Amino acid sequence: MLRVLCLLRPWRPLRARGCASDGAAGGSEIQVRALAGPDQGITEILMNRPSARNALGNVFVSELLETLAQLREDRQVRVLLFRSGVKGVFCADLKEREQMSEAEVGVFVQRLRGLMNDIASSAVMGLIETTRGLLPGAGGTQRLPRCLGVALAKELIFTGRRLSGTEAHVLGLVNHAVAQNEEGDAAYQRARALAQEILPQAPIAVRLGKVAIDRGTEVDIASGMAIEGMCYAQNIPTRDRLEGMAAFREKRTPKFVGK
Repeated sequence: MLRVLCLLRPWRPLRARGCASDGAAGGSEIQVRALAGPDQGITEILMNRPSARNALGNVFVSELLETLAQLREDRQVRVLLFRSGVKGVFCADLKEREQMSEAEVGVFVQRLRGLMNDIASSAVMGLIETTRGLLPGAGGTQRLPRCLGVALAKELIFTGRRLSGTEAHVLGLVNHAVAQNEEGDAAYQRARALAQEILPQAPIAVRLGKVAIDRGTEVDIASGMAIEGMCYAQNIPTRDRLEGMAAFREKRTPKFVGK
């Protein structure tokens, strides 16, 4: 059951280093809101470019990269949720590439690939580039085979097929598929419920676990075990590890502080 008690703070852009917007109606194309009350530690990123259905343009990508860089340094942020401010759309691609020169496309795709490395998500329902005379350039040819296997990845990329949420869930491309509710925010509510499950866990252990998984899956098993060992060693001297062991011994809920 989802908790209904939540204090919401206003959406705000993070543009301390001077990232301009070409003007979604609501101002910055990327906005941030930190939740309060029992959900303190969860921060939401709102992607808000309704005029282009959240197409991944230069300004959009620049603001998102800048926001992620700033939030990465904020130790108060434990869980990050991505939301769309455009009804019926999460994000899209290709819209602005048609007007770019070859050199501009190369630079843009390189930055987009870096962004996808940062937020590495399987939420894309279709890699349709081959239907537009392109091939996936933001990492799709590498991530999809690792998620689904080479044969199925080739089929989806070669055909440019779009998948429904249910199909993506059956294939293992997404973790959850939920029926839409009357408010139209069922996916957000499921994501927030998952964030609430992650929130009370030891933040340093979660962060190091993410590093071990992300880096370990790119190498052979022996190297992956070595990466896990290095991450484990970094967690040993933390106060949170001692708190977790004490809480287990005393049969109480641990109180992690991220130190």
